[in-house]
Amino acid sequence: MKLSAIFRRRKTFNHGIHPMEHKALTAGLPVRRLFFAPKMIIPLSQHRGAPGIPLVKVGQEVVRGEPIAKAGGFVSVPMHSPVTGVVRSIDELVATAEGPKARAIIIETYPAATQEVLYQAPIDVDAMTAEELVKAVQACGMVGLGGAAFPSHVKLLPPEGKQIDILIINGCECEPYLTCDHRVMLEQTDCMIRGIRMVIKATGAKRAIIGVEDNKLDAVAHIKTALPTDSEITVEAVVTKYPQGAEKMLITSLLDKEVPSGGIPADIGVAVYNVGTMAQLGELIPKSRGLIERVVTVSGPGAKKPGNYLVPIGTPLRFLMEQVGTTSESTEVIMGGPMMGMSVASQDVAITKGVSGVVVFERDERDHPVYPCIKCGACLDACPILLNPSMLGQLAGVRQYETMAQEYHLNDCFECGSCSYVCPSNIPLTQYFRIAKAINREAKTAA
Repeated sequence: MKLSAIFRRRKTFNHGIHPMEHKALTAGLPVRRLFFAPKMIIPLSQHRGAPGIPLVKVGQEVVRGEPIAKAGGFVSVPMHSPVTGVVRSIDELVATAEGPKARAIIIETYPAATQEVLYQAPIDVDAMTAEELVKAVQACGMVGLGGAAFPSHVKLLPPEGKQIDILIINGCECEPYLTCDHRVMLEQTDCMIRGIRMVIKATGAKRAIIGVEDNKLDAVAHIKTALPTDSEITVEAVVTKYPQGAEKMLITSLLDKEVPSGGIPADIGVAVYNVGTMAQLGELIPKSRGLIERVVTVSGPGAKKPGNYLVPIGTPLRFLMEQVGTTSESTEVIMGGPMMGMSVASQDVAITKGVSGVVVFERDERDHPVYPCIKCGACLDACPILLNPSMLGQLAGVRQYETMAQEYHLNDCFECGSCSYVCPSNIPLTQYFRIAKAINREAKTAA
């Protein structure tokens, strides 16, 4: 296929930024399996919604793939054992990347086990009804693997009165350093397409569009070769610009439609899924397997062996860091990408379902003094949803959190970090907005 044909279809949204990509460190490295850690930490709340409810007892032997916790409600998913081993504790409070401690199941890995996935039962996906597919998606414990960790089956059932007509499959991976989605599109293409077809059937959508930034044209070309010319699935290149991978931005780029303020994509007949989520559904559902591992990019100037690794969910970050090695100057570890990820205070946290990357920085790379706002307006030019970050920041400084929400649409901010990135005064605007939202939520709960 000629590259000129791809470039003619490039689409984008207004505003946004162009941070350094740093993807060359790992983009060309195939996915490799990481060793199994001697101890696995499986938090019961590593997804949006209710925590899982333990199904196992202390001292119980479990095999790889066996359910160890059931869903705590409709907006919840079960957990499966990432290893063959023995349960050492239940409901133990463990550190998380988000800060508050969470309940977890601790499993000690059997060192001599083959770690073959024994808990599975192949099924005929083609014979399944839409309702059966939705139940199967929840049963496998699938959440959005792009980072949001929202239970995937919930998106398959839009609110009453709404219909999903178009699926957007997000292959943008616009965060600097991260390349796991890129490798999934190149290495797990058939599974991804199989997963998309299952979701089309489950939702009744008429078609699906895979959106990929044009810094990954090899993935665009590769996917096109795997699709028949009359397929209901198409792939389109969009402009490389941050945050092209945010679902509202990608919908605007591909469909020229906007999700209404305070609304969800289903309001305009759209559902958005990550390419990694589709690939895992295409792999797991036909085997009735649970989600027990995922591809994680480990990169950054402080990582000695950057790469794309297949990591068992529950692997302690400290073990992962020991396997890839870190330089003597490494001082900061980010779970996720550097724009929207979380800086971790302890390496005792676990790799959970929503962790797509781990980025290691060296001394002083992100340590800059903060100065007063100079009213330059750079943040207004960067904000992809046309908010006024400068005014929001000033209001946050005087703790006018309700005014931020009521008059300046604070809750439409999805914390992409573009405003903080371009601010010449280094004001951590996004962090201010997170705090303001949290305080407003607490006030609403207490009322």
